[in-house]
Parts: sequence; structure tokens; C-alpha cells
Amino acid sequence: MFKRSEQAVHEMLAPLGITIGGSSPQDIRIHDQRFYDRIMSGGSLGLGESYMDGWWDANQLDAFFAALLSDRSLIERAKKFWPAMLNAYAGNMVNRQGTARQSFKSGQAHYDIGNDLYTRMLDTRMAYTCGYWKDATNVDEAQEAKFDLVCRKIGLKPGMKVLDLGCGWGCFAKFAAEKYDVSVVGVTVSKDQVALGMEMCQGLPVELKLQDYRDTSGKYDRVVSIGLMEHIGPKNYRTFMQVIHRTLKDGDEGLALVHTIGGNYSTTSIDPWIDKYIFPNAVLPSIAQISAAMENLFVMEDWHNIGADYDKTLMAWYENISAKWDELDPQKYDERFRRMWDYYLLSCAGSFRSRMNQLWQVVISKKGVPGGYMTVR
Repeated sequence: MFKRSEQAVHEMLAPLGITIGGSSPQDIRIHDQRFYDRIMSGGSLGLGESYMDGWWDANQLDAFFAALLSDRSLIERAKKFWPAMLNAYAGNMVNRQGTARQSFKSGQAHYDIGNDLYTRMLDTRMAYTCGYWKDATNVDEAQEAKFDLVCRKIGLKPGMKVLDLGCGWGCFAKFAAEKYDVSVVGVTVSKDQVALGMEMCQGLPVELKLQDYRDTSGKYDRVVSIGLMEHIGPKNYRTFMQVIHRTLKDGDEGLALVHTIGGNYSTTSIDPWIDKYIFPNAVLPSIAQISAAMENLFVMEDWHNIGADYDKTLMAWYENISAKWDELDPQKYDERFRRMWDYYLLSCAGSFRSRMNQLWQVVISKKGVPGGYMTVR
């Protein structure tokens, strides 16, 4: 059986320029011959789990995935493996993020694993979303530039009230309050984020709440969502847009911005390995799904794709955590966890490098900006 599976894997990788045992960055090395059967039976889930188990390595994991994911037909074939089909079935039949309890559970699975990990991986502001690298030379500059870009896109002015849906550790809220003299209310489903975030925002007009986005109330001059839409599920996209519409003040000047990872096609599920180990119940929205969710609610004022910048951001996170891994508790973050985390960061970097995934910033208004929206870059 090994020989048949081995031949199939070789035939799959060869056209992509990936050699087993080669010396190029994208080439891989096999340490356990069971790898071949595991891939042919489990698809992307088997690929990720066998890496966690130490059955194979890559010369550069990010380069391997950039090459692998450049073949869109291979991605289509991956959907036919049973873990992917099971995820797709569940996504079609069940609203996996239908209740606040489910969203809290998903948040705890990733964002509450430990602030000790994230403080060593992220920039000084604790931004866990794509940076803006147009003029930046490091991740700190890229995240500051991203926040400033968001503030300029929505036209922040002193005294405005801002709602931040999916606020993380309050990094945007802190930046906007400091630099643009606004007050911010942020909501997240991670208790660890609220605890550290409120500490970081001490003394500023910022309030972070442990709350599901659907439970927000009040009216705000501006609404932003930076990295939430990926987590709410397709069956809730319309509800998400309705929440933005409900909380954004009426009038000609109200603007909202949605910053989200996006996919090139509409789906109801995510990669099985990512779903199981990193972001449970997450799904990347497509252009069609986003536009359908906002129909008859908003005017789309601007759509900006900075997806290539996520490759640089993920590589910066990988370099940060690699340099500081020895500072972490090995009992809490063992070798298998480290391989899982490396696989997560570098496979995602490869996915953005291959342009399989995108990062969109969408500016929307309720009735359209009078005279037209002036695009900001």
C-alpha cells in the first residue's frame, strides 16, 4: 500500500516543483513511511497531523505551501477527502456559530490559550490581524500603519464614539483613543483579551466588554470590525451586517469598516486541520457572500485588498515567536504544540503568498456619502 500511496504523492507534488528529499526551499523530507497513506486517506488533515507527529519536514514550510496551494485543482481535489466533506456537510446543515455560547467556546479555543504566547508573538500593540506594509519596515510599523489607515478611511474626528466588533486586546481602540481623541467600546468573546486589554487601555476612554457581537446596543458615529467576520459563519453574515446597521448612527456621514480575510470562492467550511486545531467553526467569506449580506443595508464605498501583506505579517509573527520560544513553559507548550503552531503560521503565510486567500477592507455607509467617498490609501 505504501508504494501505491508514495507514487500518488510523488505524482501530485512533481508538477508543483516539490521534490521529496530535494534541496530547494519548497522540498520536503519524509521521516516515517506511513506519511503517504495518511495523506492519501486524510487529505489536508492528515498532512497537518503527520507534521505535528514529526513524520515529515520541509526545508521551508511557507515555501512548500506557497507552491502547493498555487495549484487550484489540487485544492478542489482536497475537498473530496472525508474530513473536508464532513466539514462541508456540517457547515451546510448546522449553524455552528448560531448562539453566543458557541461563539464563546470558539473564542476560548484559540484566544484564551495564553497571553504569554501572544505577547511574545505579536507587535507591541498586540494586533492579531494583517498589518499594512506599504511604507513599513517591521511589524510594529505595519500595525500602526494599518490602524492609522482604518482611522483615516472612516474619517475619525475628536469626540466621536466608535464601536469595535471583535476588539481583541483593544489594540485598535487604544490607538484610536490616543491618536484621534475618540472614545471606543469594544466587544470580544475572549476573557483573556478583555483582562489584558483593559490593563493596556488604562486611563483612556476605552471600554472592552466580554460580549457576543449580536448583543451590542447603542448608537455610534463609526463602527469597525477588524478580524471578526472570519469567525461568525456564513449563516450569520446577514445578522452581522444588521448589527452594524443597527449600531451605526443614521445620517449621511456614518461610516463602517469591515476588515476580514476572504476566500476566492464561496464555501460553508474551512480547511479541516485549521478547523480542528486553530480556529474552530471559522469560515472565510467570499466577495459574493459579503455583498449578499450587506444588500439593501449599505452602500459599498470602497473595497481594498491588502492580502499580500498578510504573508509578511505572518512571517514576522513566526520570527518573533521562534526567537522567544524558550521563554515559554515547555509543560504548557510542548514540542507537538510548537510544531502545530509553526505549521499554522507558515501554512497561512504560504496561502497568502499563493494568493489563495485575500485580506479585504470594505468601507460601507447606510445611504452613500454625499458627493462620493474619497478613497484613502
